Amino acid sequence: MDLAQDLTPDSVDTEVETIDWRPLDGRGELPARVAFVDGVRRVDARLTADNPQTGPVPGICGSCAAGSVIWDSAQRCSQIRDADVRRLAILGDGLRVELPAVSGLVYHSESFPSRETPALIQQLQTRMRQIEGELSTALADEGLFVISDGPIQPLAPHAVVGFIKRQLAPYLEAAQAHVMGQLAPGQRTPLFCFGARYPRYSWYLRLARVVGGHSWSGVARCECTATLPLGQARELADVSALLLPRFASAQHIDPRAPQNLVPIGALEKHLRRLLGDAALVYRSLRSAVAGLEM
Repeated sequence: MDLAQDLTPDSVDTEVETIDWRPLDGRGELPARVAFVDGVRRVDARLTADNPQTGPVPGICGSCAAGSVIWDSAQRCSQIRDADVRRLAILGDGLRVELPAVSGLVYHSESFPSRETPALIQQLQTRMRQIEGELSTALADEGLFVISDGPIQPLAPHAVVGFIKRQLAPYLEAAQAHVMGQLAPGQRTPLFCFGARYPRYSWYLRLARVVGGHSWSGVARCECTATLPLGQARELADVSALLLPRFASAQHIDPRAPQNLVPIGALEKHLRRLLGDAALVYRSLRSAVAGLEM
């Protein structure tokens, strides 16, 4: 399920914090340690398993990884840690086939009911998001202020802030949406709440002014689980508005600036290196499965 789409037009409550919709200044103390969590995934190869009863069964070999960047506010330094790389052989129609080791890379077999390739790729995405969620929960339990790139995994009431770069779903009506264009860097909108199955508090904040941009340029959406007390959600929103503009990327460095935060961009590059060279992995897979009876 795409958590960002857990929305119906009448499910948004814009009065959970206030009815006075206007820009709110970020405030509070900077956290001692901040964890930025993100993941990457890649389809390494497409598979076809021969089932004599039902015919060829599609599948994919994929790699995914997640990790964190820990920022220490006292030391003014960051460190990448907690990198977790996993490789999966996902086959449709509920079929499970164990692949041989591929140049020291072990692909764990997983079956999936659908035989549609987009659904298999989405399953790989789901596995990556699960790793991110597990890591975010563990870091929150350590007492870190956690920023997880993408929608939150709503499995437990942990103080994790989901950071969503792109604004696709129309969460707000015009009576509230105009506030987004009024935000200055370091300001946020009031909280709103949405989600029928997994209720979340959410808010928009501006990271930076973008030269030549439109009124919503430099705006990102954040969210946290609505199982948290409203006061705690408000504190997360206040601190995030104060904190995140410090990590906004620059357009001459990152084409996704300013929304692709600097620690997230560095983490993505590191995790992609850990996945290995795509061409070498593909050739190793072809060599490993050559002549293999599936």
